[in-house]
Amino acid sequence: MQSFSPELITTMRTVLDDVMTHIPVEQATSGIKIRLAEIILKAASDGQTSYDVLFAAASSQIQNGSSLFT
Repeated sequence: MQSFSPELITTMRTVLDDVMTHIPVEQATSGIKIRLAEIILKAASDGQTSYDVLFAAASSQIQNGSSLFT
C-alpha cells in the first residue's frame, strides 16, 4: 500500500475542493466528488505531486465531458 506525505494529502484535498467549485451545483454529488478524488489519487500514485498537475488531471475530466456526469 502506497503512503503519501501529509503535505501531499493536504494538496490533494485542496485540489479536490477547488475542482468541485467548477462543478455545477446541481451535479456536485458525492459520487462526482468520489470520482474526482479517485482521479487525483491515481495521478498522485503515478508520481504527480504538484497542485497544478493534480488540478489539471481532475479538471480535464470535467472539460472533456467524460462519464463523470453519467
